[in-house]
Amino acid sequence: MLRELTIENLAIIEKASVSFGERLNVFTGETGAGKSILIGGINAILGGRANKDIVRNGAQKAVITGLFDNITENANNILSENGFDKCDELMVQREIFADGKSTARINGRACTAALLREVTLNLINIHGQHDNQLLMSNDVQRDILDRYAANSELVNEYQSVFKEFSSLSRQINEAKKKAQKASERSEFLRERVEELDALDFKTGEEEEVNNQLEILRNNQLIQKKLYSAVDCISGDDEGEGAYELLKRAMNALSSLTSVSEEYNTLSERIERTLTDIEDIRAEISSRISDDEDSEGRLMFHEERLSEILRVKRKYGMPLDDLLIKLQEWREELNAFDNSDEIIEELTAKKKQCAEKVKSLAEKLTNSRKKAAEKLASEISSELTFLNMPDIRLIFNVTQDKVTINGMDNVEILISVNKGEDLKPMNKIASGGELSRIMLAVKNVLAGTDNIPTMIFDEVDTGISGKAAQKVGIKLHEAAQSRQILCVTHLAQIASMADTHLLIEKKSDDSRTYTSITELSHAGRVKEIARIISGDEENEISLKNAEELLSRSKIDN
Repeated sequence: MLRELTIENLAIIEKASVSFGERLNVFTGETGAGKSILIGGINAILGGRANKDIVRNGAQKAVITGLFDNITENANNILSENGFDKCDELMVQREIFADGKSTARINGRACTAALLREVTLNLINIHGQHDNQLLMSNDVQRDILDRYAANSELVNEYQSVFKEFSSLSRQINEAKKKAQKASERSEFLRERVEELDALDFKTGEEEEVNNQLEILRNNQLIQKKLYSAVDCISGDDEGEGAYELLKRAMNALSSLTSVSEEYNTLSERIERTLTDIEDIRAEISSRISDDEDSEGRLMFHEERLSEILRVKRKYGMPLDDLLIKLQEWREELNAFDNSDEIIEELTAKKKQCAEKVKSLAEKLTNSRKKAAEKLASEISSELTFLNMPDIRLIFNVTQDKVTINGMDNVEILISVNKGEDLKPMNKIASGGELSRIMLAVKNVLAGTDNIPTMIFDEVDTGISGKAAQKVGIKLHEAAQSRQILCVTHLAQIASMADTHLLIEKKSDDSRTYTSITELSHAGRVKEIARIISGDEENEISLKNAEELLSRSKIDN
């Protein structure tokens, strides 16, 4: 529970330190005295949002320190999980700087505000002035029912499976979108692959085709020249060729060998030349082609080159690069082929997950319906005591679409007067009724959470008279099993306090200050008299205050 709270430079509180009792601690004071500042300070050490505007004017920072004892097992487990030692006493601190920065500490060690919030959530349950309106929400009403039914583990399990189901649904949708795009892409690629496969191009083919065309295009001229060269050597119908002429020259010289040996030498030289010329004629003759299909081959290679140039223009890349790209397109097509298998696998998983979702949702519904009647009965009993004797209240659990919270719509229906039909609470409950319903809910749930401290900030909204007295009694009863801190403007509630703290605003010539004082019996009499009539010296009010305090002792 919260033992001590120390505040420095928080709004108009320059410095204040207050110790709290184990049971019902009540704060009273004039409007504007600083009660909301005190609650704001407690919110700060609970990891709430820190606003630089709450730093006292002229100060560099505000410091709020809280000391807790009897630390819960849950809080100690969270501390241990985050590297802090378990403890029996816990000091938390929040520093809020004028430049907007803030720090948080647990037992002197720096921590995040989120960790501070997680730890203290197991130490204090705070009911602010706006929480009555939150009670109007069907989501809050469902959460109340789940807390009472101890559905925390079941809800967590359900939500985990539901998130998996939602994730699988998204994956299937994405896979189908990809499959649709893949189908379009596949068709696009398949047309290209089929076209290029049909052409059956080979790496380096463009160069080879060009070489062949060069040869084929020049073949006619080459053949003519080759024939002419052979004719020059061998002769034709019009005369002898070089070979026969040289042979005749050789014979003429050979016939002169009897005259001179030198003619024989010349004849032999011609003979050797004839041998070379014969070899040359044979090689030239071998190059003369008798291919009758050279024109067809020329046409084939020209068409082939035309196809190569066409696909180069179409795809905007050289043929060899295109063949590399073709292999990539084949591999991409193969990858598309398993998209249906992926969708089938995800769909099977989703079906299994959907069955789990349905099973857990039904289990959650059964648990809620089972707890609804008992919870409504306990809250109604509390409200009967809180001066709402004709109250009828139910938790109406109806089937809704499946969501992250199950398949139930939970709504509190009430009737506050005899003969009236049950209607949604958020349509008919007044401010005073809401305050008492919230107090009743808090009291009933108190046995389910083991949180040692509860704070009520103006739980008396919209109530007075006998109802206020009953609220005071109920708060005092609740404080027998846990510490309660309560801000109130009602004498009936203030008179029930075990510890009565007065918040006062004072001024000197230059500044305004707020002080927090624990009241003695005499001080309580004067403060309750002030609450009753606005005059702490009025004899009738003082007498009424004494009577209220005496009656509270008797009632207790």
